[in-house]
Amino acid sequence: MELRDIPLTTIDGDETSLAEYADQVVLVVNVASRCGLTPQYEKLESLQREYGDRGFTVLGFPCNQFAGQEPGDAEDIKTFCSMTYGVSFPLMAKVKVNGPKRHPLYDELRKTPDAAGKAGRVKWNFEKFLVLPTGEVLRFRPTVQPDDPAIIDAIETGLASAAAA
Repeated sequence: MELRDIPLTTIDGDETSLAEYADQVVLVVNVASRCGLTPQYEKLESLQREYGDRGFTVLGFPCNQFAGQEPGDAEDIKTFCSMTYGVSFPLMAKVKVNGPKRHPLYDELRKTPDAAGKAGRVKWNFEKFLVLPTGEVLRFRPTVQPDDPAIIDAIETGLASAAAA
């Protein structure tokens, strides 16, 4: 199945897919509210605010698979994200990113190698997949900060190519 056609569910229970963002640069991130990397929400929101009006969006996928660091329900997650980090980017329903019950989106994303050429399972919370309008996917491991030059450059390049198309 084409990546953009995989059904997704928003945190509010609405059906969607990456097809709704087909002409945009999308940063898919598995997020958690009780993780040492949780402060990355602040930088993710900064990216959203800086590039959102140019055809970019962050999509947050809450996941409780890593040390139970996202135990809350949809309301808990929305409240935490809004009150703590002012999150304005879309959040999806909680998903599994590894194992036999992983979400089909992550079944596809995990095939993408990172900068070291390694594909496979998601290592931890806040692993990032940048989906470009061309369908190309770039993978950034959890400790790579959202404002890392490699991510910024890829966003800028993706936005420039989308604007030129």
